[in-house]
Amino acid sequence: MKAGFVNIFGKPNAGKSTLINALMGEKLAIVSPKVQTTRHRIKTILSGADYQIIFSDTPGIIEPKYKLHEKMMQAVRSGLEDADVALLITDARENPEESDRIFSHLQLKVPCIILLNKTDLVKPEVLQERRAFFESKPYCKKVVEISALKKSGIEELMGVILEFLPEGLPFYDNDDLSDLPTKFFVSELIREKVFELYEEELPYQTAVLVQEFKEKTTLTKISADIIVQRESQKAIILGERGSMIKKLGTLSRISIESFLGQKVFLELFVKVRPKWRDNEIHLKEYGY
Repeated sequence: MKAGFVNIFGKPNAGKSTLINALMGEKLAIVSPKVQTTRHRIKTILSGADYQIIFSDTPGIIEPKYKLHEKMMQAVRSGLEDADVALLITDARENPEESDRIFSHLQLKVPCIILLNKTDLVKPEVLQERRAFFESKPYCKKVVEISALKKSGIEELMGVILEFLPEGLPFYDNDDLSDLPTKFFVSELIREKVFELYEEELPYQTAVLVQEFKEKTTLTKISADIIVQRESQKAIILGERGSMIKKLGTLSRISIESFLGQKVFLELFVKVRPKWRDNEIHLKEYGY
């Protein structure tokens, strides 16, 4: 039996969350074209006949500007501490030296697999250069070419992970998919729709807090607060005559129903909490 923690690191928007979903075969991490969508360390559990892999999707590595960013980087550090295998993911289209600076700085003492992602968008000769670049690095045990979005290279990657995964007993029951509560995933699905619907900085200044989660036989009743920093942002979230929050509620409900496999009654409320991203009490309340 093989069992261990396989943690994913990389720059914002390198494809970490898309990779987690591809590895798990279902959507557990929210995805957006906007950078810094992931704020928490999300552990997902993949159990097979002779293995259990606990994958961790970590926030993209950034220079902190707010206490929220500091909490996000704490999540990265905790991932560095308990990793048995590290997946270092990079966008194959980008300058590899930028990722190399980050990967070298991590100073990981466990086997590191370099993932060249979005390979379907790169010419073969460029891929060859990227592979040679990373293969020459002392931290690199292996390079795997993937397209997380197209799910190509995932089978090869699983083989490489199992090659380096230590022997051990399972950490979780075989039917567990994550160590996080359902409420967490519900709040993330709502936050994903905020990223989809609203422009520019607003999604980054928004948090979601599920206040009520009641499972009944016919449906699940959910009540959630959308947290913003200013009254002007509240007006944008609501939209003219409540048009935008209605759209947000509809899209969120459809997504949550798909996730839960059950009908959902969803209520959304907008609350203003000035400078919540730098407020320790608010951050703790919102799960950071």
